Amino acid sequence: MTRFSELLGTDFDGEPTTDIDDVIFGAFDEPGHRDRVPGLVELMNDPAEPEIERFLACVALATWGETAGYEAVVRAAADPENTPWYDFSVDRKFSVDSTFAQLADAVADGDLAQEKGTEGLRVEAARALVRLADSQYFEDKLGELFDDATLRAMLDDIKEAVDRGVRSLVAGEKLRFDLPTQLVDLASAVSVLDGPLGVEMAMRVLKVSSSPRTLNHAVALVSRAQGPEGRQFGEYLLTVGDEKVRAEVREALGRAA
Repeated sequence: MTRFSELLGTDFDGEPTTDIDDVIFGAFDEPGHRDRVPGLVELMNDPAEPEIERFLACVALATWGETAGYEAVVRAAADPENTPWYDFSVDRKFSVDSTFAQLADAVADGDLAQEKGTEGLRVEAARALVRLADSQYFEDKLGELFDDATLRAMLDDIKEAVDRGVRSLVAGEKLRFDLPTQLVDLASAVSVLDGPLGVEMAMRVLKVSSSPRTLNHAVALVSRAQGPEGRQFGEYLLTVGDEKVRAEVREALGRAA
């Protein structure tokens, strides 16, 4: 049995499994997961081990609220394309690295971090990731991923990431993925905390780039940005969106009425 199969290929009843997610998320109900932490730290930091196994060890440690996992996420975010596992997982739609999206998933849940006293490190890891939102691909996760308290802690980082992203769009830089939609997703998340700011962020993006996909994602702000800002934004989308967008906006405005 390899070190990896022992740590993440064996469930907490001691049975072999191919469902690594079942092991990772099973830790929430199994205090015995702590016994596997030292081995996972060694695996993650061992350059002789396969990159995919090191990456999954990092995902497990971050999901489990472990200091070593959060610190590894921060290190990866500091030099993304030189991370050992960069490009091992590639998104089918855009053919770009998708490991940071998976790390964001791992950092998003704070239950074990609260229990282990590592919440501050979790927020730092989340901030490190969101600073990459203008340069690395996060699938469609950034609009839904983080709780309000985490979003509030990294609001300045989100603003800066959106600013950089908009500047890239204005400059006409070549994009490797759908950056406008990713920025709108961030604006959508912010709009729950601050409707006017979220709408302002989204409008800055849409004034530069407003593909059907980006407009479709922007509809979420109509419901999230409570008050006049949400309605005004919805009315704007009615003028620029296709029939699908307009139908969704009308539905959202109806719910808000």
